[in-house]
Amino acid sequence: MSRAENITIRLNGIEPFVTAEERESFVHRALCAFDTLTGKEGRGNDFLGWIDLPVNKEVTDIERVVEIAERWRENTDVVVVVGIGGSYLGAKAAIEALVNPFSLFSEVKTSPSIVFAGHNLSEEYMGELLEMLEMKRVAIVVISKSGTTTEPAVAFRILKGFMERKYGKEGAGERIVSVTDASKGALKRVSLKEGYHTFTIPDDVGGRYSVLTPVGLLPMALAGIDVRSILEGAMDMRSLLLRKERENPAVMYAAARNLLYSKGKKTEILVNYNPKFQYLSEWWKQLFGESEGKEGKGIYPASVNFTTDLHSMGQYIQEGERTIFETSLIVENSLKSVTITKDEDDLDGLGFLSGRHIEECNKMAAAGTMLAHIDGGVPNITINIPQIDAYTVGALFYFFEFSCGVSAYMLEINPFDQPGVEAYKTNMFALLGKPGYEDLASKLRERMR
Repeated sequence: MSRAENITIRLNGIEPFVTAEERESFVHRALCAFDTLTGKEGRGNDFLGWIDLPVNKEVTDIERVVEIAERWRENTDVVVVVGIGGSYLGAKAAIEALVNPFSLFSEVKTSPSIVFAGHNLSEEYMGELLEMLEMKRVAIVVISKSGTTTEPAVAFRILKGFMERKYGKEGAGERIVSVTDASKGALKRVSLKEGYHTFTIPDDVGGRYSVLTPVGLLPMALAGIDVRSILEGAMDMRSLLLRKERENPAVMYAAARNLLYSKGKKTEILVNYNPKFQYLSEWWKQLFGESEGKEGKGIYPASVNFTTDLHSMGQYIQEGERTIFETSLIVENSLKSVTITKDEDDLDGLGFLSGRHIEECNKMAAAGTMLAHIDGGVPNITINIPQIDAYTVGALFYFFEFSCGVSAYMLEINPFDQPGVEAYKTNMFALLGKPGYEDLASKLRERMR
């Protein structure tokens, strides 16, 4: 038995809302979608390279990832990771989950700080970043298959110039690594011209499924994360999910969420009770939103951080429109130990909690919340996780990717394209005056009056 089998799905929280016959029907549909995915027979089947990433050493390139991380650890204070969407969210999710957020107070740094750019077009963000970088030893990881996606391309233009002014052209070349297409695209051409160290994004792996390539692994390794454990968790989860059986957790999850969708539950809220998972939720939202939201179909992915958001979104979830369901991430074991202090005055009335662990309060808050929301008409799927470590995060990445493939094929759509993303880009280019877009620009400006 692998540790991946300790990540389990509980469906007790959907039982009041569905029948046994409905569950059986949707499990059957999920198993058919499983066959479509694993048989590589569905739409978009030329983008299934992610299924084998955990065991594909050539693609993960783990030895070279670790070698660069070790080299930069000695001479770098800050690594700027340039990318957007799947080119940064997976790495951000892992770093937020696995790196102590208060390490900025430490006087002894064992790994460089990782910051992100190219995921927005904010001038203030870039200006403040450049001000901070002036005083630091800097390296850049730029991630883009094409090198022409607007946000990261703009950021890299600016940061490339900054690095060349700071270190000279040759020195900058030693401190810039690109993760891009194997043979084509603007970033590949720049990398060859400037002599950057380069990692490859495989042609058969889309951006939102790329976290287990150097796209995600290199920033993780630079942050000091044990990337071999990330891959081990993903590898074990892969072995578990490739079994065609009703108890397959990806089949269970895909079947449950699509059953609830068929009953009018149009929004899935991913709930975490640990702030370390806030960016895992952001990564999950892109994965499912971009994979399923097309052809007028798809469950809308949202997220909340409990107990924090119980004081903001809790009211709506409890009593708002009944078109939502929750998937709760429950971490069973805390890796830290903090107990509640005894106070003789007991002015806050919480003396009954003295000596008890904070995590016990968190668990009871989670249990109470789930029961209250079920009673309020919100179905709840629970994903139980033993603890937050590199192995578990790797397993979760693979679990959600595989589940998304099964779920999207249940909707009879292509999980691996994103045609709707181009609409805003076309309008933006026209409004910015890109040559060849003059007619469209004129029409858009007329509409903006």
